[in-house]
Amino acid sequence: MQENVRNFSIIAHIDHGKSTLADRLLELTNTIDKKKMMPQFLDSMDLEREKGITIKLKAIRMNYNFEGKDYILNLVDTPGHVDFSYEVSRSMEAVEGAVLLVDATQGIQAQTLANLELAKKQNLKIIPVVNKIDSPIANVEETLEELSNLLQVMPEDIIKISAKDGTNVLQVLETIIKEVPPPKESVKQDFRALIFDSEYDSFKGVIAYVRVIDGEISNGEKIELMATKAPAEVKELGYLNPTFSAKDKIKAGDIGYIATGIKEPGKVTAGDTIIKLQTVATKGTVQALPGYQEPKPMVFASLYPENPDDFDMLKVALGKLKLSDPALVFEQEMKEALGRGFNCGFLGTLHIEIISERLQREFGLDLVISVPSVVYRIYDQKGKEIVIHSASDWPENPSTIKNTEEPWVSLEVIAPSSQMGKLMEILKSLKGNYVTTNYLSAERVIIVFETPLRGIIANLYDKIKTASQGYASMSYNLLGYKPGKLVKMEIWVAGHKEEAFSRIVAEDEAYAEGKRMVEKLKDVLPPEQFSVALQAVIYGKVIARETIKAYMKDVAGYLYGGDVTRKNKLRDKQKKGKKLMKQKGKVNVPTKAFLEVFRA
Repeated sequence: MQENVRNFSIIAHIDHGKSTLADRLLELTNTIDKKKMMPQFLDSMDLEREKGITIKLKAIRMNYNFEGKDYILNLVDTPGHVDFSYEVSRSMEAVEGAVLLVDATQGIQAQTLANLELAKKQNLKIIPVVNKIDSPIANVEETLEELSNLLQVMPEDIIKISAKDGTNVLQVLETIIKEVPPPKESVKQDFRALIFDSEYDSFKGVIAYVRVIDGEISNGEKIELMATKAPAEVKELGYLNPTFSAKDKIKAGDIGYIATGIKEPGKVTAGDTIIKLQTVATKGTVQALPGYQEPKPMVFASLYPENPDDFDMLKVALGKLKLSDPALVFEQEMKEALGRGFNCGFLGTLHIEIISERLQREFGLDLVISVPSVVYRIYDQKGKEIVIHSASDWPENPSTIKNTEEPWVSLEVIAPSSQMGKLMEILKSLKGNYVTTNYLSAERVIIVFETPLRGIIANLYDKIKTASQGYASMSYNLLGYKPGKLVKMEIWVAGHKEEAFSRIVAEDEAYAEGKRMVEKLKDVLPPEQFSVALQAVIYGKVIARETIKAYMKDVAGYLYGGDVTRKNKLRDKQKKGKKLMKQKGKVNVPTKAFLEVFRA
């Protein structure tokens, strides 16, 4: 047991100040040189800074002297958006305590409750903290009451801070040292380490971020990954403070990294156990660690390279991204109109957006992205079950379908009671079932609703945020499958079926959904030299249509005076040319249009 080690994470809803609190802790412990310090230091990805959210969990080692004793503090920072809850669950496995951060201006939010449940399952020591007490709109007393009722603690036991100006942050640091228990692992046991994250380095191969559970390991030793049975040799190991800090060895209770030298990303997975190779040869009795529950993709979308020659590059890029994002699932598929690509599983629509942006920025790939869909089940006339991952899997002949099923979720929305009316209207539009309303306090409620998952992925998060002026939040859990009347809706652009826009919709919502899709496409697609027909089609029947007008240019504008028939001849020639282009031309749909449509 390492008495002077404290492993902890910060958990909170999105935008409650996790990254700012982490900044203050780094400053207090002098982990980062003042010249190099910047706001949201641990949010190193450009996308994180632009969107103001944490996407990836981050680990960093800090040193601090308290009451004459040196302590090692390993912080694992976590995301707060519902789409990245799997990142939070992985960080929980690597720590003994968690700082539960609640914004005094917003109170307890849906993801606060979801993250708290994850922490309780791991039996972590919870340190409650209320942030943003310096804000003029902070409601500190009400937030303290909510949090004390939730955790069954006295309000005076909750730390009140301002992460922005550093008020009482030192108290948080010292409380972590006092209350978070040290690791229980033993250095005397055979070496075992749990992989909680990884990344790819072209020189060092796959670098695994690990929590050492038992024993110790030195640089240069031979190792094996138990799940994939992949042998390797430690190229480098050490701690993260904040960059790679190489050491001779790491031991039980430590959080650090191991450079494996493995060049095949698929051989290293989060949740796998690393052991010493000689342990396998001599004893063979070392048990693999429990690891993590496999993430279940909630939303599927197909990714295709705009340039077919980039398929291999896309395959490599997805493999490398999966190293740092185990929730990403993908398998190869082929569509006649698009060529070779991948059907990918995601945890939500923000997850799709982040992955597609990273593929574009980090690997220079231009993509065609299908409209997000959930997994449906179809039963044919013989009772055989067919799993539908994307609209392209849907049978062309409706007479072969006996019945269809879709996934339902239990949705929790936390909001001010004054906003209930607007939110109930949005929730009722999902065609689900109202369950109950519970009160966190007189001013804040939890609305529980059961609804089809397809309604959740249609930007519900943004809709409830807008309706509640930013004060509402949501989380959801999968309930199972229920029967539903569903059909496949195709979108035709200039007479060509754009398979990427095809989607599964409820039969009674097909017209409204088709009209919305073609109207949205009319706004986002650039005009061509000829008029472009946009059609929503179900089983060959057009249910909605819009037309993008052609570029208008007066080809006879430069002629002055003379016989009008001269001008008419030029205009007739232009009409024939546009008609020919319309017959032969195919509209090139830009990547931006696919992203805009699925955000709609």
